[in-house]
Amino acid sequence: MSRPDQRSTRVRRVGPEAVAEVAAVLAEAFDGYPFTAWTVAADRHPDRLTGLFRLTVERVGVPYGEVWAADGADGRIAGAAVWLWPDREIPATVWADLVPLEAEYAGDRREAMKLAGTVSAGLRPDRPHLLLATVGVRPCARGRGIGPALLAPALAEADRTGTPAYLETSAPANLDFYHRLGFAVRARAQIPGGPRVWAMHRVPAVPSTAT
Repeated sequence: MSRPDQRSTRVRRVGPEAVAEVAAVLAEAFDGYPFTAWTVAADRHPDRLTGLFRLTVERVGVPYGEVWAADGADGRIAGAAVWLWPDREIPATVWADLVPLEAEYAGDRREAMKLAGTVSAGLRPDRPHLLLATVGVRPCARGRGIGPALLAPALAEADRTGTPAYLETSAPANLDFYHRLGFAVRARAQIPGGPRVWAMHRVPAVPSTAT
């Protein structure tokens, strides 16, 4: 059977009207993911994930970054991605306001979340970069080319503007996926008592000068 063509997937940039649906999609996608399984309490886990992703999308992604969504065959959002560009500064007060809210959603794993955040921050590059804050596809919609389609617009713009990209993952199975999109592992760290985190960088492609 041939692999689905990502060009047939409808991808669009969304705003405040899609916050709730995007948060639900990301929560479903990250249920069982090593990083969130370790940093978010097990009780009411899906609800906690939904709340956390709503904060990311509503407080950060929509006002200061870009939120992209891919529609499934049923017309519902099947996948979503949040990007943060280096030239769009997020006020320090926004991050500060998120800390107690995220800790509340983390529940009895708040210290684990704090530790994981510290470890991950130590992997971040010093130079300006395009950050893939999060991306996820509903389990029922995987294997249809939605992931690459979701990331294509921002990566194309990164190539056009010569902007390096960066992401973190704690799922070994994701490494090949991101490698196919031009990312390479540049660093890794073991969260004490928790999962491993891989830091991946992408050098922007050089536009062809052939005629």
